[in-house]
Amino acid sequence: MVNLEWYRTFKSVYKNGNFSLAAKELFISQPAVSQQISMLEAHVGYTLFNRKSKGVEPTEYAKLLNNLIIEALDRLENVENGFRAKAFNANRLISVGISKHLMSSLGSVLLSMYDFIDFSFYTNDQLFELVNSKKLDFAIMTKKYDTFDTIQKKVGEIKQVIIGSNTIDAKEFKTSLKNNDLTTTENWLNNQKWFSHDSGIPHIKLFWLHVFNKKRPSMVPNYIIPSEYEMLNLLSKNTGVAVVWNCNARNFITEKKVQLLWDSKEMPATEVFLLSGKKENITEIFQNIESELKKALD
Repeated sequence: MVNLEWYRTFKSVYKNGNFSLAAKELFISQPAVSQQISMLEAHVGYTLFNRKSKGVEPTEYAKLLNNLIIEALDRLENVENGFRAKAFNANRLISVGISKHLMSSLGSVLLSMYDFIDFSFYTNDQLFELVNSKKLDFAIMTKKYDTFDTIQKKVGEIKQVIIGSNTIDAKEFKTSLKNNDLTTTENWLNNQKWFSHDSGIPHIKLFWLHVFNKKRPSMVPNYIIPSEYEMLNLLSKNTGVAVVWNCNARNFITEKKVQLLWDSKEMPATEVFLLSGKKENITEIFQNIESELKKALD
């Protein structure tokens, strides 16, 4: 029976004109190369190479054999290499950095794609430094960086909205919004119980800045839960309001666990980017992750 490795060895010897060079290329010993060529010669019934002092010279039959098999062998090797790359990409451990507040909505979409993922939670600047120093394969972030050593693609946009528990009667609030009465709207919000993922209330401050043109809201957070998903989960079972990313609130609103109070046109969207280092072996993974994130943010 023909052994495919014989033909691989034949191809390498034919190309290099030397058993030693073929052995290095194939990562096998020189005696193994000599043995496989001898087996192939015995199988086809012809001498394939004439030994010389500085290598080998193909015979006329070797030239004919090379013409017959080279195209098919190259095609087979391309298929094999492509299969190996896909298997490697599907089963290798990849490291992904992301904000802990976006893990449930964006990071979770990767779980069905890969068997091994090491997630880390960091800020945008920390994520960039880790990818740039090749300590992380990928980062999902909300800030753009322009560098030579990284690849960054926009995958979508997210936006901050105000949501409230279903126990809240929001008729007065919605009436004030309809009448464009920002004073009444703000007063109503100030009188609610507030949930925040940070004592510095960065999301709330940003919302107030864009919508009310104020640098600082007058309320203080009642409950501080350092994970936006957990904050949403707890808010859905209690009474209060919060400023959250719309991508995180989507399922809670769809399942009627919370109510959307305000998606203000004055609140700008925030771009989401996928970042990685320039490595050939993760190009396909980058493209797959990019595609899935775009679907999630569509």
